[in-house]
Amino acid sequence: MAQLKQTFSSLFNCFRETPSLFWGMARWDSCLDTDEEHVNFARRDELNLAHSEEREEPDGPLNFELHVCHQDPEYKSPAPLPHAQVKLITSWEAGWNVTNAIQGIFVLGLPYALLHSGYSGLFLIILAAALCCYTGKILIACLYEENEDGQLIRVRDTYEDIANACCKNLSPKLGGIVVNVTQVMELIMTCILYLVASGNLLSHSFPYVPVTEKTWTVIAFVTLLPCVFIKTLKIVSKLSQLCSLVHFIVILVVMTYCLTQIHQWSWAKFRLSIEFEDFLVSVGVIIFSYTSQIFLPTLEGNMKNPGEFRCMLNWTHFFACVLKTTFALTAFLTWGEETKEVITDNLPSFLQTLVNLCLLAKALLSYPLPFFAATEIVYACISRGNHSNYRSPLFALGVRGSFLVLTLLMAMFIPHFALLMGLTGSVTGAAMTFLLPSLFHLKLKWKKLSFLEKCADISVFILGFLCSLAGIVCSIKGLLEVFEGV
Repeated sequence: MAQLKQTFSSLFNCFRETPSLFWGMARWDSCLDTDEEHVNFARRDELNLAHSEEREEPDGPLNFELHVCHQDPEYKSPAPLPHAQVKLITSWEAGWNVTNAIQGIFVLGLPYALLHSGYSGLFLIILAAALCCYTGKILIACLYEENEDGQLIRVRDTYEDIANACCKNLSPKLGGIVVNVTQVMELIMTCILYLVASGNLLSHSFPYVPVTEKTWTVIAFVTLLPCVFIKTLKIVSKLSQLCSLVHFIVILVVMTYCLTQIHQWSWAKFRLSIEFEDFLVSVGVIIFSYTSQIFLPTLEGNMKNPGEFRCMLNWTHFFACVLKTTFALTAFLTWGEETKEVITDNLPSFLQTLVNLCLLAKALLSYPLPFFAATEIVYACISRGNHSNYRSPLFALGVRGSFLVLTLLMAMFIPHFALLMGLTGSVTGAAMTFLLPSLFHLKLKWKKLSFLEKCADISVFILGFLCSLAGIVCSIKGLLEVFEGV
């Protein structure tokens, strides 16, 4: 188990400094917050148009009505996506996807974050939930404009559309290109990290089998081949439900064991004084375990009742906050100063094997969400235009297959990938979660925002910039230490 611990410690070190990247699900952070990230992923603009024409009747009454139609005179719909079937999801299914992103494997690192942040860590867990929920809401608000009657009209469909609207005076497509590249980079690296984690978990769950870690990675990759046939977000939602179920099983096992040790609990284990560098690490772990903004435009656009989105975002983040606070607190009170970076390493050996297998299942079930998101973005960009060959189902299958193979090759052959991911994630994750949502909201809604709302957006932007800067410094420091030791 020493090698397993070392491997995951490396991955943990990468992601504790890196924002977003799927902190939510299996980012073993090295596995995905995240993990959302954590991208206008599944549906593109034309899907929203199809939804507005074929939208099903809501399951119940809404508090207000959101008209989904394209009113922007400069709006140009890209080529249709015949391979993506239009199947709207319920608020519950959207909630499972968000939960998948913000209830990631790295909740297992929260007790270690409390070790270095003390009482302030508990406050940060609550604050991070509120901040990420807020940036999710303002990002979706950028999709809408009011018409002459004061009704909200959905004039944009994706993160890309929002970026293009903000940068249209500078360059009509510059913002969209930057956002798409950033999203694809983050999502692909999230997929790679899930493969890396799966290989490590298999290798150390079956140490008696004479197979290398890379071979285990290939075996895990084979189980993911059916991902090339996933065509709808609804299927991804079902997998997210299974993933969340596995996650809750892991949390239940750990908390049950902690409750059996309640006689050892002591509030004296909490620190009153903290070290600045360790505190920054804790901030990264806590804040970026809530990131899901990268998926929100697509999720909201695919919902049967978009008016329920804000409510869905509220209860998913509230539930995540309660669960994370309870879990981190009980685990830290149980092991105190002996708390390890990955809390499952504190468990007895017989429980470690069970939990590792559950984490393996979680990592594999986490893979389809960022994979589907990345391939839909790339396919939509490539197929934009009148080239019928690019819009064929066979071409779509080729795009997904190519991405699947790409993630395997990068997982197996890129040296020091975890540290490189930490550096990349510190830029892309912070940008997608804090910097861009607040900046776009200020740009598009400035005249309608109150003074307090403007102050809130500016504060979020500054916080995102500081977190990104801290992550970059820590990642570069780690890379220098590695290369100096070679």
